[in-house]
Formats: sequence, structure tokens, C-alpha cells
Amino acid sequence: VNGKIDSVISRGNVIRVKLDNGMNLILGPEYGGEIFYHKSERAVPSKFHLKVDFSDNTMLTIRLTSMGVIQALKDDDLERSYVYRRDFNPEVPSPIDEEFTFERFSKLLADNNRALKSVLIGKDAIVVGLSNSAFQDILYRARLHPKRKASELNKDEGRALYDAIRLVLRERIQLKGKNQFYDLYGNQGGYTPAMGPNMKQQNCPACGTPIEKLSVGGGHVYFCPKCQV
Repeated sequence: VNGKIDSVISRGNVIRVKLDNGMNLILGPEYGGEIFYHKSERAVPSKFHLKVDFSDNTMLTIRLTSMGVIQALKDDDLERSYVYRRDFNPEVPSPIDEEFTFERFSKLLADNNRALKSVLIGKDAIVVGLSNSAFQDILYRARLHPKRKASELNKDEGRALYDAIRLVLRERIQLKGKNQFYDLYGNQGGYTPAMGPNMKQQNCPACGTPIEKLSVGGGHVYFCPKCQV
């Protein structure tokens, strides 16, 4: 209350809204949530979990739809937040950072005997910000089977994985997000994943093989059994 926004920084799946009064609003909509900006009270939806009123009579609403996160923390308490601590950890690169080079990625992959899903997603991932949805899309583009281990990849496969990560994230950003999500102003994203639940009961667009579903790492992934080996 009575704070002025200094900055808004997004990293991984987390947004930090820093105020000038020593407070921070930590938001994790990627885990399930919607954030909308409204120019009048008439546009505010009937359901929300937090509404922030601005001095110009505009407002922001946040609604959690699954495992989304809303936290208000003092500067000194930021490290108490698991999602902030994980996604703003400078030791773990974000795939959209300039410092995320193939050489750095290769070092992180080397001698990593875990399955690719746990390597790329979750609390022990070597990068921040990738979801199960992105994982399926990336592995399809890289032509890698979901049950492969990082240590099994040769240099060409590691390069294909790196290029696929960069490609998927670049296209998502350019097309303003996935087509099932909406931005701050209610505009629908234009990116359709090449692989994922949207391919259920469909054939691979590259080879025509029926898409299959597989249980991996506590969740389901879709893949092409012919293209992804």
C-alpha cells in the first residue's frame, strides 16, 4: 500500500514487482494463473484473488487457476520464497539469457545421468523456466525420445537439444505466448506447440505416424515414436 513500482522483472516462471517502499509482489502465473490490466472498474472480472488499485484509477487483477503463486515479501525476505530463490538463482541460467551459450549448456549436460525431463524441468533443473509443455515441444523439435538420459546424448544431439530450446522460446515470445493463454491486455497468444496434448489422437506432421502418450517423471508426454529416438 502507498508504494510506487520501481521495476518489474521476469525470470523463469516468476515475476518480481519491486516497490519503492521495500516491498515486493512475487507472482507465478505460469503455474496456473491470469494477470490482467484494467482501465476501469467495469472491466474487472467477477473472480480474482488479488486486485491492485493504482493512483490513476486503473487496476491489476490476479487469479490463480491451479498452482499459481502470489506473495508479498519485504526485500530482506525474498530468499524465503522457494519460487523466487529457484528462478532468480544467478547460478542457474535462463534459456533466454545471452549468457546461455551452447558451451555452457554442454557443460551442464556433461556427466548428468538423469532423464532429460528432470534435467530440464523442476527444482533440480539445469535451466529455469521450462514447463512440461515446453519439454514435449522441445524434444519433438530435437527428435529425441522423452526417456533418453542426458549422459547418452552425443555432441550433435546435444546441439539439437540446445537449438530446439532456443527455437521454441524464441517463437513463443515472437508470437506473444501460447494460443491457450492471454497477455496483460486480454490478447490471445499465437503460438501453437508442435507437440503436446494438442496432438492427441493425431498423426505426426513429419512422418504420419500416430502420436503416442507416455508416462515420464510423474506426468504424461506426447511424442512421435518414429521421429523421436
